[in-house]
Amino acid sequence: MPSTVDGRSEMNQVKLHDTVLDTGAEQLGKVYARALVGAADAAGVADEVIGQLDRYVDELLKEHPPLALALASPRISEEEKGRILDRLIGESCHPVLVRFLKIMAKRGRLGYAPAVRDSARQLQDEILGRVTAEVRTALPLTDDLRQEVLQRIGASTARQVRLVEVVDPGLVGGMVIRLGDTIFDGSISNRIQKLSRRVRAGFSRELVEKFASFAGDTA
Repeated sequence: MPSTVDGRSEMNQVKLHDTVLDTGAEQLGKVYARALVGAADAAGVADEVIGQLDRYVDELLKEHPPLALALASPRISEEEKGRILDRLIGESCHPVLVRFLKIMAKRGRLGYAPAVRDSARQLQDEILGRVTAEVRTALPLTDDLRQEVLQRIGASTARQVRLVEVVDPGLVGGMVIRLGDTIFDGSISNRIQKLSRRVRAGFSRELVEKFASFAGDTA
């Protein structure tokens, strides 16, 4: 079984044995993620490539289920999947990612792209010593609030922070922060209470103030 991309060593000659790959999506994702991150890091484009893989998974596969099914289907040939990938991302994504996905197509593993993305994100964060914080808010974060959250979390963890933003109107003006296995849930919502319609324009400023109070209590 080839262990390089088109005869190259770009995938760091990672051997992807079926006995390893068939142990489950999570394990398979980790194996392929190591190959992708290694190749992208060697080219100095790791964050760029992983960001593009994010968009491939979230904007193409998740939003177009028939496409995801087609790319995962064993009934569609490797050649046809390659042509589909070229049409979809050939010009918009880095060649490292395009070649990598074609390797997955050749080995019948394109259906595991989401697992690869998750593992690649985790691996890159570990390499950079970066923590991931999921922040749920009732309204989208403004630039000021985003920077405030990043600063507060970065100061409390003494590490670089990657923010994952989720808008959840059900929080009614609140904020929930997930940092690893720790969830600061309800605290912000309870303190802010329900924001009235007349002050929604001032949501960001008030939430910054409440978040500052919250961060001071939990630091």
